[in-house]
Amino acid sequence: MWTTLDDSLCQLGESPFWHPGERSLYWLDIPGRAVLRTRGEIARPAVERWSLPTEPGCMAPARSGGLVIALRDGIYRAREWGGALLRLAHVDHDTRTMRFNDGKCDALGRFWAGSINEAKDRANAALYCLDARGGRTPTLTKMANEATTANGLAFSRDDTTVYWADTAAHQVRAWDWAASINRLSRPRVFKQFAEKPAGWTPESPVRYEGRPDGATLDAQGGYWVAMFEGGQLLRFAPGGEQLAAVATPVQCPTMPCFGGDDLKTLFVTSARRGRPETELEQRPASGSVICQRVDTAGVPVAFFDD
Repeated sequence: MWTTLDDSLCQLGESPFWHPGERSLYWLDIPGRAVLRTRGEIARPAVERWSLPTEPGCMAPARSGGLVIALRDGIYRAREWGGALLRLAHVDHDTRTMRFNDGKCDALGRFWAGSINEAKDRANAALYCLDARGGRTPTLTKMANEATTANGLAFSRDDTTVYWADTAAHQVRAWDWAASINRLSRPRVFKQFAEKPAGWTPESPVRYEGRPDGATLDAQGGYWVAMFEGGQLLRFAPGGEQLAAVATPVQCPTMPCFGGDDLKTLFVTSARRGRPETELEQRPASGSVICQRVDTAGVPVAFFDD
């Protein structure tokens, strides 16, 4: 049964992760230009908000403390909550129409972030990887491209597969991954979803599964993806077979993560910006973080090494 996290309302919630050391949930409000986190017991948390200068697309915790955050024009390091933002890497895209979007760290401590073309007029978004391990000079490498809206990033437990979605294309892609040398090969379509039917609305009798947004993995290798406008999460086996469909009380879930001490609480961020008033009336949790207990544990968040 889904519950709504108190005081978690956002315009567009994204990039949630559970911080095990703090026993806190972190997430972003992209257009609200804020990082949010819970303090105290998760059942009745206090929520703190930290305002940022531009839209944050994604973030990850750092092993030495603080966060790494992808803002509109680059990737930044904050050593403490609310602290100064030090730019680690600049990205060469037109910040009038391009910004960073979905991302997270891999198990080896590198930070990955994809971009989004907000004009949605061409597939010129890309996936980047930032390596600053061992105190080395931060190096930003383009790993993949030809997307419109980068989303759905996840890494298999055995570090042999990278998943990455293009929301606009209704497609989740996969690559073989040599993690130690950070090389991608054998690109393929992991899952192709049907396009939105012409004239579709949430009240339409025509079925629409939604389009792939943020994703995470569970301890069994299941790939969980939030289906924006589909009002559901889908879980897939590593081979691409659908294992489960979990309906959500929000029309536009944006990204799942697992948390709690046993990693068996499923948290999901959601969107309310730009949604019809009738939808918001019928689905008042829209924009909030929703959560429920699940049987399969998730994978712990990966930390940034620098």
